[in-house]
Amino acid sequence: MTAIDTSKNGLHGAIWAIALPSMLTNVATALFGLADLWVIGQLGDAPAQAGVELGAKFMMGLLIVFNFLRTGTIALTAQAAGRADDAAQAAALVRSIGAALLIGAGLLALMPLAIPAGLELLHARGEVAQAASVYVGIRYWGGLLWLTNAVLVGWLIGRRRVREVLVIEVVANLLHIALDLLFVLGFGWGVAGVAAATLLSEALKLAAAAAVAAREPPAALALALARRRETWSRAALGELFRLNRDLFLRTVLLTGAILMLVRDGAHEGPIVLAANGILYQLFILSALILDGFESSAQVLCGEAVGARDRRRFDRLVPALLLWGIGFGAFVSAIYAVAGGPFAASFSTDAEVSATTLRYLPWAILLPLLGAASYVFDGIFIGATWTRAMLVTMAAAFALYALLLLITGPLGNDGLWLAFSLFLVARAAGQALMLPGQKRLTFA
Repeated sequence: MTAIDTSKNGLHGAIWAIALPSMLTNVATALFGLADLWVIGQLGDAPAQAGVELGAKFMMGLLIVFNFLRTGTIALTAQAAGRADDAAQAAALVRSIGAALLIGAGLLALMPLAIPAGLELLHARGEVAQAASVYVGIRYWGGLLWLTNAVLVGWLIGRRRVREVLVIEVVANLLHIALDLLFVLGFGWGVAGVAAATLLSEALKLAAAAAVAAREPPAALALALARRRETWSRAALGELFRLNRDLFLRTVLLTGAILMLVRDGAHEGPIVLAANGILYQLFILSALILDGFESSAQVLCGEAVGARDRRRFDRLVPALLLWGIGFGAFVSAIYAVAGGPFAASFSTDAEVSATTLRYLPWAILLPLLGAASYVFDGIFIGATWTRAMLVTMAAAFALYALLLLITGPLGNDGLWLAFSLFLVARAAGQALMLPGQKRLTFA
């Protein structure tokens, strides 16, 4: 893998070469949630729509805490690529797949306890609880698929194979949308149809990612490395564990913040819960678009650290922040112009649509407010500054919990205000820690 051109045009071109296909990939990923919510919303059944929202958040909370399998694999693979070390890239793939299989087996063993406990934690009640239980009962079986796919996608991104990942995601989501329409509106399966469509499309995505990864040169070393004792040595696994432990705890806090938003919204009733689900999908769509710059930061900063090139790293950081914040403002402007009709289309229930529009300004603000935190996440992950990132996340989470108490009297507006300030606090903490981390890494 060749070093990037650090001239002005070369630097920005390298950022966009990863960011643009990553954005398109992430938009395709967002269609999973958007399609589910839109299709079930056409039934005009608020409890069913709220049940899908709660069920989707349960699955997100269950699986997203293991997203370190993707981000950690990106960082380790990119740093190995920066050193031009194919064996290290193959080892990163093998160890991460081993971790995914172990975690997946554990989740399946816990299934009888995890589902009722998780839905109770989210305050699922009545018809909403019944719908959520149906949804989760089907989707839970795809957990192992999701975990393994996270590793493969992370490995391909770490090797700058973002265009291949984009093609996989687009095809899988086209299938997912078609299955949603067929199962829910065609066969009348309702909530079960939404869950089955997601499960089948996840299986296709995993098969396609495995096929693409198998053609990469370092993959030829993977089977041989898997059989070697040194691949699973205490030192090698210790490095992976330390990296993934910090990423895991950081993601637990982030997921906890989101689930607190969902749980407090559930206390407002099914109408507000359904509306918040639509607003959350708009937030996730914007976050996934801006995550393109996070992916660029993970890969390019990881390569710079692997090559011990501080000059390249110092040029990357401001360029990434400039593009991330600027594009965040652009997405906010798009939402301000077109967000209303788009959000209202997610439900045929007039009360749900009206409530969604009432709180839409928060979804408009979030892309601008959250952009810097996404970019900083990419920088810190690529450089494997995971402990520093965990510290800043913990501080921001503590502030968020305090803000929820303070803004409680404001109702649903208070929930979104606290969440918005949570994103700002994350970025501020990482900006303060950046200079010290650079000194330590490039000393």
